[in-house]
Amino acid sequence: MFKLIELEDTIRTPPDKFGEPIEEVGYDQLRLKYEGMVDEELGYVIAVTDIQVNPVGKIIPGDGATYHKVLFSLLTFLPKIQEVVEGEVVEIADFGAFIRVGPIDALLHVSQLMDDYISYDEKQGVLMGRETRRKLSTGDQVRVRVTAVSLGRGGSSGKVGVTARQPFLGKLEWIRKEIEKLRSAEAEKAKKPEKPAKQAAPTVKQAKT
Repeated sequence: MFKLIELEDTIRTPPDKFGEPIEEVGYDQLRLKYEGMVDEELGYVIAVTDIQVNPVGKIIPGDGATYHKVLFSLLTFLPKIQEVVEGEVVEIADFGAFIRVGPIDALLHVSQLMDDYISYDEKQGVLMGRETRRKLSTGDQVRVRVTAVSLGRGGSSGKVGVTARQPFLGKLEWIRKEIEKLRSAEAEKAKKPEKPAKQAAPTVKQAKT
């Protein structure tokens, strides 16, 4: 999920930046430091926003720069296991599809696509179910559930696994058709008259002698 996280840090303003707007200097430094970072607690850092730089700085002996406290927010994306998300299919392969979810590409393995035997058509670039004839191709919008999260370390972007083999998951077009079928079935059921309840047979009481 996406989050806005408030943080505090210190920026260094070198002498050659004196005279420039301090917010711009701080924004450039924070972007270089945080944007694109992957952290186990923060997740994927997308953007730096809402910067407030303290105009009163400090000088360290032997360093001609000034140091300023800065408050700011980070827009982050941290996928959670069991979270339901929607995304676009950006790549199809024989082993599955990659789904663009926020800033990352999650893997929808072929075994997690649908309850059917699936074949891969390399020429058309589609995955297709043999019995259902359902097709998944690049550009399709899908709804999936996060099943595995492994954030990257040392410059790696990490891995996220998802599944569509649960009710009301998969290609949005498939989900809409499932909902239409349920509504039609409920409407047909409502039209049928209810059967009258069976009345119990009368009992004969024996007269006392």
